[in-house]
Amino acid sequence: RCVYHGWKYDVAGNCLEMPNLPADQDFREKVKAKAYKVAERGGLVYVYMGARDVAPPLPALEAMLCPTEETNLWARQRECNWLQALEGDIDTSHFSFLHGGKVTIDDIDPDHLERFQFTDRAPRYHARPTDWGTMYAAYRPAQPGHLYYRFAHFVFPFWTLFPNGPLTDNVLAQGWVPMDDTHTMVFTFSWTRKTPVLQLNKRGEPLPLLDRVSPTLPNSTDWFGRWRPVANRTNDYLIDREAQRTISYTGIAGVFPQDSAVTESMGDISDRTLENLAPSDRMIVMTRRRLMDAAQALKDKGTVPPGVDDPGIASGARSGDLIAPEGQPWLEAYEETMGQALHPLMALAAE
Repeated sequence: RCVYHGWKYDVAGNCLEMPNLPADQDFREKVKAKAYKVAERGGLVYVYMGARDVAPPLPALEAMLCPTEETNLWARQRECNWLQALEGDIDTSHFSFLHGGKVTIDDIDPDHLERFQFTDRAPRYHARPTDWGTMYAAYRPAQPGHLYYRFAHFVFPFWTLFPNGPLTDNVLAQGWVPMDDTHTMVFTFSWTRKTPVLQLNKRGEPLPLLDRVSPTLPNSTDWFGRWRPVANRTNDYLIDREAQRTISYTGIAGVFPQDSAVTESMGDISDRTLENLAPSDRMIVMTRRRLMDAAQALKDKGTVPPGVDDPGIASGARSGDLIAPEGQPWLEAYEETMGQALHPLMALAAE
């Protein structure tokens, strides 16, 4: 009901009452408010704002299908264009510098899978287009005769599956939802049973400033007033220069603020004409091409982008780490490990 004149609407936008008008002047049948179809899954409310009579099905990535009680969900705002923010998730080599630049192999438990990120900070890459977007595998030497792989995916239109633990149980997804051209809301789904991320050294002490959950400011009613990090561009991300000099590559506490400092400082919309793309940007280049080709196909032929009408197209995709024999093809190693993987619904059914 509108607080101005008391007009009342139903969920379909139909006007039901006009109490400020005499009965003979009522014209409710001629008034209709804009109404959108909504649906809920995994703690998020989805709104369909398109022109179809029947809304497309909801996304069906693996992390969104976990039981609600076994799902962690976070929302945080990034104050820049969505694509430059997303690209950090498909750029694995930055972890060994931006987040772990002061971490050494001597800090990490010798049995921890992620230790190889710090024995070789310059990985090589495989990348390929997929039905749902793109995927890559960054690889480095592991123990003799083996390679350490980190797999990740881009999933249309704005989802990433990023490596954050062993492929066998790294069930997560991250959505980079544009609020406008220069603000992005980041939604992260994560299975509560996945292997904990690297945060402790081999003595069980926290690795400096590698917090994975960072505090946010109180929400306000402003359009951009939700889930804004406490550490943000207005306070220089609370950078601690002494910590930067002694224990941290950045001096900024928390993985998300560290990423924010880099992607937001590129400008609201990064000027790609000034880039110097390297072989380590292979996945980023391929993903941009996929996005541009899909946009052109939609414009020229009306071709619907991947995932709109087949939301389960990437339900079997997953990111994460693994070790494989040096001569084994990378996709074969991925499929073999996925065949041994733990799946949330199967784990629940087995109990």
